Amino acid sequence: MIFGENFRIAFRALWANKMRSLLTTLGIVIGVAGVIGVVSIVQGLQHLLTKQFEGLGANFMIVQPRQQFGGPGMVQKPVRLTWDDGLAIRDAVAGIERITPQVFGAAQVKYRDRVHSSFAIGVNQDWPAVNNFAVDRGRFFNKLDLDRRQKVAVLGLDVVDELRLADPLGKEIYLGSVPVTVIGVMEEKGQTLGQNLDDLIFVPFDTALGVFGRSAAEQVQLRLRLEGTDDVDQVREEIRQLLRRRHRLADGDPDDFQIVVQDEILEQTNTLLGAVTLVVAVLVGISLVVGGIGIMNIMLVSVTERTREIGIRKSVGARRQDILVQFLIEAVTLSIVGGAIGLLLGYGAGRLATSLIPGDLPPAHVPLWAIVIAFGFSTVVGVFFGIYPAGKAARLDPIEALRYE
Repeated sequence: MIFGENFRIAFRALWANKMRSLLTTLGIVIGVAGVIGVVSIVQGLQHLLTKQFEGLGANFMIVQPRQQFGGPGMVQKPVRLTWDDGLAIRDAVAGIERITPQVFGAAQVKYRDRVHSSFAIGVNQDWPAVNNFAVDRGRFFNKLDLDRRQKVAVLGLDVVDELRLADPLGKEIYLGSVPVTVIGVMEEKGQTLGQNLDDLIFVPFDTALGVFGRSAAEQVQLRLRLEGTDDVDQVREEIRQLLRRRHRLADGDPDDFQIVVQDEILEQTNTLLGAVTLVVAVLVGISLVVGGIGIMNIMLVSVTERTREIGIRKSVGARRQDILVQFLIEAVTLSIVGGAIGLLLGYGAGRLATSLIPGDLPPAHVPLWAIVIAFGFSTVVGVFFGIYPAGKAARLDPIEALRYE
């Protein structure tokens, strides 16, 4: 009952100075809104990326060039990774089910008087199986197309729409200055982190080199699918040793390539998102401290304004701890109200952000632990910064307080 009465007194005191109370809690509001907004977005990104990478499977692997520098002020060393390296891996390393090269770049695609800027990917016939990306209409190019150096292409849905191809199969379009015949349309994939997976053009590897130039053949990314998941580490080590021999790297030289598996991709992604969250958490901590200082200031003002009230309460029997609890509850109430407002604003900001970020992000989701942390921090800030004003009020001499004008 005593605590309930103290809360009612606290709310009446805060409501009597609504604007002052709102401005006092602004730091708490901003801090909590920041952490809730960021957490809701990061949770959505983690869910989306985990779903996509897990769709590739644990037997998915990427080998890509790793840029190296000769030291401060020195020219960057050229790094080569070619399809010949990929063929050597395919022939010498056991346990590889499929492997494809991949070169990627911006290109203009034309059909009659229609022009569209898109991205072209040069791959081989194994790309759909390696990347779990199927054809919706028509077919993907096969080994015979590659052996005969056929000028063919498979389009993403957005490319078909931009070029207004009602019946795209069999149509001849231009990729840069290279004519290609459309033989298929890929399934719909949507957007991921700003990259539109439906705005892509797939062409044979050699055709892509004709568009991007032969220099692109030395900066190839290799994508592999292994036969199983049990020997991933062994296959990776065999690939590493093979490439080191082919690239003539000495024992002390670092690898000029990088081998990444699905689990590492997820780990790197989570590390990046965790770093973003940590930076925001530091800024939020500063905001909460600023908000706490504001609460302390306003509570000191409140103690001064209500000195006579404190004297009257003490004169009719209120104990020191009663006064302490009363003002401490007011400080905590300010923090909790600010935390509640921040929670609502943060959730709203998260929903707005997920609707504006390109890609199929799930709706904003605020986990229970984030809510507990937000309100827990708000309460701690209220107690920490409210204890001094509450103690000052509790120590007032009742006679002196009654004389205060």
